[in-house]
Amino acid sequence: MHNTGRIIRPPFEARSTYLQVTCGCSHNKCKYCTYYKNISYQVSPNEEILEDIQQLKDNGYTFKRIWLQSADALSLSTKKLLEISKMIHEKLPFVESIGAYARVDSFKNKTTEELRQLKDAGYDGITVGVESGDDCVLRRMNKGYAGRDILEQMKKLDENRMKYTLIFLNGLAGKDPKHVHATKTAQIFSKTRPYRIMINSLKIDRESLLEDEMQKGNFTPMTDDEKREELITFLEKLETDTFIDATNSTNTIKFFGKVRENRDEMVENLRKRKLKQKTY
Repeated sequence: MHNTGRIIRPPFEARSTYLQVTCGCSHNKCKYCTYYKNISYQVSPNEEILEDIQQLKDNGYTFKRIWLQSADALSLSTKKLLEISKMIHEKLPFVESIGAYARVDSFKNKTTEELRQLKDAGYDGITVGVESGDDCVLRRMNKGYAGRDILEQMKKLDENRMKYTLIFLNGLAGKDPKHVHATKTAQIFSKTRPYRIMINSLKIDRESLLEDEMQKGNFTPMTDDEKREELITFLEKLETDTFIDATNSTNTIKFFGKVRENRDEMVENLRKRKLKQKTY
């Protein structure tokens, strides 16, 4: 199997079988991220993808879902993605769905009709690395899009009833006493219909651009206790009814629940916890 770099996927995709169709990140400018720092963005040729699919077939596993590598496989053209799904279904007829990471702007080159075609071809359960709905934070972190772009592109997924996960990066704004980042992100997310919101907690990687800013005194990280307070605000302001998944390893406090059914319980559990340590 071809693989360039680490296998990176959400915890809930642990049972999915991976298939590399891109390597690196098409953007690779986010200040906090070093996952793809030394990896050039490349698109895998169909011959290479088909070779890997054949190897998966030869392995004899009857898995139901494939996860496409790498950072934003949905950045590929609709034509390329349809070619990939065709190869998968011809060789692996037991595969029911295809997932991948995507950036918000991964959908800009796709019409609503094209997304319908992708859903019909098996693409579903896409994880979108939104991180924030606060335009100031998005600009500062070089995300490459604004809140209005999130709404425009997620609307296309909603119109096709395509399942997707949005990521909220807790602590991304740094010291934020008024919790503007949490409030504005909740407001944006509340206008979408995600199947799940995954909570990640900011960890400042060594050699990241954000570490440079921190060392220069231009960014002050939140303590874990401040992140907890920000997360409470996010949950209280959120109006879309979806699953909240904060079970991955970045979170100091792990929890899972449905907004409408479990919000009070999740918030109460967070209020009971007092954490003082720094996150870096």
